[in-house]
Amino acid sequence: MSLRNIWEARKRISSIVSKTPLIGSSILSEKIGRPVYLKLENVHEVGAFKVRGAANKIVSLSEEEKNRGVATFSTGNHGLAVAYVAKKLGIEATICISNRVPHAKVDSLRRLGASIEIVGEDQDTAGERCYQLEAEKGLTVIQPFDDPYVIAGQGTIGLELMEEIPNLTDVVVPLSGGGLLSGIGLTLKSIEHDIRVTGVSMEHSAVMYESLKAGKPVKLNECETLADSLLGGIGLDNQYTFQLVQKYMDDLVLIPENEIAYSMAFMMDKHRMIMEGAAATGVAAVLGNSIPHQNGSIAIIISGQNVDLSVLSKLTENYLLDNND
Repeated sequence: MSLRNIWEARKRISSIVSKTPLIGSSILSEKIGRPVYLKLENVHEVGAFKVRGAANKIVSLSEEEKNRGVATFSTGNHGLAVAYVAKKLGIEATICISNRVPHAKVDSLRRLGASIEIVGEDQDTAGERCYQLEAEKGLTVIQPFDDPYVIAGQGTIGLELMEEIPNLTDVVVPLSGGGLLSGIGLTLKSIEHDIRVTGVSMEHSAVMYESLKAGKPVKLNECETLADSLLGGIGLDNQYTFQLVQKYMDDLVLIPENEIAYSMAFMMDKHRMIMEGAAATGVAAVLGNSIPHQNGSIAIIISGQNVDLSVLSKLTENYLLDNND
């Protein structure tokens, strides 16, 4: 893959995906003593960055493939993105998910009109069912992350960052299967190699972290976490993202659950911004001073907002009680 693939993706998805806002955070900037910007991927119609990669892949399919339909497996946001793009293009879509996917995301999938299959307790089991559908019905599987078109679609975020932050020196990216970090890392490092790319994951079931430690893709059991979008394996036969993350990521920070919870509530209180646990990992890394100081600006990728409001309400209530004492 090269920077050319990212530019091609930008042109390919321009009729479906809009450029997202970049805003400064004065309160985070004051806390760490350098400019902090928030890249608001949570404002997409599906509430998450995943629409970029899904759009780039689906638009690139042949007419025959589009007519047969598409399928995917997901922890929620990628499924929403595939369902959304497929609906826009008049393509039938089947989304395979596990029982762990939150109700808010399942309800959103249903509203988009996709066929839903709920299978097992983890993304890997949902993936097995997805490939069964490919064999049985000829559906084209839209990979959640380990696909050059998906990676290139996510990489368009990097182009937008470079256009808007002249003194960018750090980017903080939620990390799961690695499609987002691979695309952004490839883009930024191809333009300015010294930009530091930090991945952030939850402490438990961080499969990419454990895979990097092992030197090869591994499989883990999924644990309960507020950052449910970061659950799921990277595939034991991973072809792209494992190597790209190895190449382009400078550091990886694991965030405890209590810090994810605090950051979700903090952003609701200080920015009036709804964000899911996966997006809050980047904020938590900055609040916890986990990004070594250097001159220049930090951009945090706010990857999504698809969280059950009952969960966010409880976290915010606890946060306000604690901070009023």
